[in-house]
Amino acid sequence: MSKPQKTIIKTPYPTLPKTLTGINGLDEITEGGLPTGRPTLICGEAGCGKTLMSIEFIVRGAVQFNEPGVFVAFEEKSDELAMNVASLGFDLKELQQQNLLKIDHVHIDRSEIEETGEYDLEGLFIRLGYAIDSIGAKRVVLDTLENLFSGLSNQGVLRAEIRRLFTFLKEKGVTAIITGERGDGTSLTRQGLEEYVSDCVILLDHRVINQISTRRLRIIKYRGTVHGTNEYPFLIDEDGISVLPVTSLKMANSVSLERVSTGIAALDDMLGGKGLYRGGSVLVSGTAGTGKTSLAASFANETCNRGEKCVYFAMEESPSQIIRNIRSIGIDLQKHIDSGLLHFNASRPNLYGLEMHLVAMHKCIKKYKPSVVVIDPITNFINIGSVSEVKNMLVRMIDYLQEEQISVMFTALSLNTIVNEQTDEGVSSLVDAWILVRDIEFNGERNRGLYVMKSRGMKHSNQVREFVITDKGLNLIDVYLGPGGVLTGSARQEQMLLEETGAALHSQAIGRKDREILRKRKVLEAKIASLNSEYESVEEELNKVYHEEELKKQILAKSREEITRLRKGEVAYNDKKEGKKEKK
Repeated sequence: MSKPQKTIIKTPYPTLPKTLTGINGLDEITEGGLPTGRPTLICGEAGCGKTLMSIEFIVRGAVQFNEPGVFVAFEEKSDELAMNVASLGFDLKELQQQNLLKIDHVHIDRSEIEETGEYDLEGLFIRLGYAIDSIGAKRVVLDTLENLFSGLSNQGVLRAEIRRLFTFLKEKGVTAIITGERGDGTSLTRQGLEEYVSDCVILLDHRVINQISTRRLRIIKYRGTVHGTNEYPFLIDEDGISVLPVTSLKMANSVSLERVSTGIAALDDMLGGKGLYRGGSVLVSGTAGTGKTSLAASFANETCNRGEKCVYFAMEESPSQIIRNIRSIGIDLQKHIDSGLLHFNASRPNLYGLEMHLVAMHKCIKKYKPSVVVIDPITNFINIGSVSEVKNMLVRMIDYLQEEQISVMFTALSLNTIVNEQTDEGVSSLVDAWILVRDIEFNGERNRGLYVMKSRGMKHSNQVREFVITDKGLNLIDVYLGPGGVLTGSARQEQMLLEETGAALHSQAIGRKDREILRKRKVLEAKIASLNSEYESVEEELNKVYHEEELKKQILAKSREEITRLRKGEVAYNDKKEGKKEKK
């Protein structure tokens, strides 16, 4: 008898407990937040955002997750700290009144340490422990660590005290953030020890390239869990810190079969009769004055007419300027702004670096949740980055929009230069559809021609259509071929007039021929009728002679019979018989 086999139950690996920070994007990078009950080190140079990130961690925890926090400041006093973050919408005094936050300012006097020669953290542990217990704190911030050890020169004692501090925080079971200044050389901090005893280390960086500043964040280490290892740009604005995670490069986003109109019926016809795919991307490129912004505004207007939201990123014109100019072609964008369906976000490219623009766009899209995004124009980004950097930025933007099933229209200015050609070609390989608007100079005129360079996944027209901008909107004129090729503008009108004149003359000539033929037909029909009458007369005359001859023959035959009867006495005999009958 065989032994029964043991059933093996597979259990998932235990995951490291994490505490959500509430900071936009940071929880995605860390895949759940900071390690619960463990210390995290945030280090970087002055002005990179260490204090702001740590105070936002405390405030978000209190407001969003109902987790009280303690903030121990070694540099700024409580009133100064509250004033500094008030512009971000953080009311630290109100949180303190609600026992959700406790701020403790600890002042270290270096002269006292030098006089006594003694230094330990026992007093800090007592104050910190009391603050934690008084409000039941779950989160703690120590800002900044250098001031705590600035008066201690003995490296042995310093290392021991740092280890004691980290151990104390772990024993209290609080999720802690310790901020530290960037060290010299390869060391992340001044002391060179904090990064080794911390369970999570986040490095903040503030760079200035081509007179444009950019802040970046990188997770140096994170014990016991998987995390993002790239550099991530982050933005500091009126809402606090926003970190932009790099989107997935696996290209596993789902696609939609739904089609959306471009706002121009003739252009929809060129795109298989149904328009663009929802969640797709389209590039409209052309030289200055060809109507790229008008096409983008028409797309945005059609989106709002369907009751969907649209975000318009203007990199060249102010919103009021765009609204005024587009009103001249019969499109009123102001009503969509008033209804909340259209949101303009206008800024010069030189305002931020490429990464910061990406963060700002990401944040705006996440806030308004649009169905369509317009970026007009993308070629202005060349002023703040190389072609490859702009392409990498747009790749990340397109990936994010595809993941959210948001349609996007880019406009690009073509200047017939190497840089702009590289931009068009580089971006055109990323988008699903590419529409070109070109100048057509002929017969002393400048007109516009539009054609679809490519449109993935759909049947599209290969014709060049004349693109006409009028006060009643945008339209595409059917292709008109003349003796010399495609005609546009007045040349097209002239050729059409010539052809209409020729058609009228041809019609008149045909009418004249038809009338001549009708007259000849009537003459011939009259002759035929006359001949038919003459034939009938001749036929009647011939038939008369024939009938007379027949009548003569009949009369002669009767006469012969009568004479024969008289000769045989038949008449007397018959008379006698008639007389006998009368007597009877």
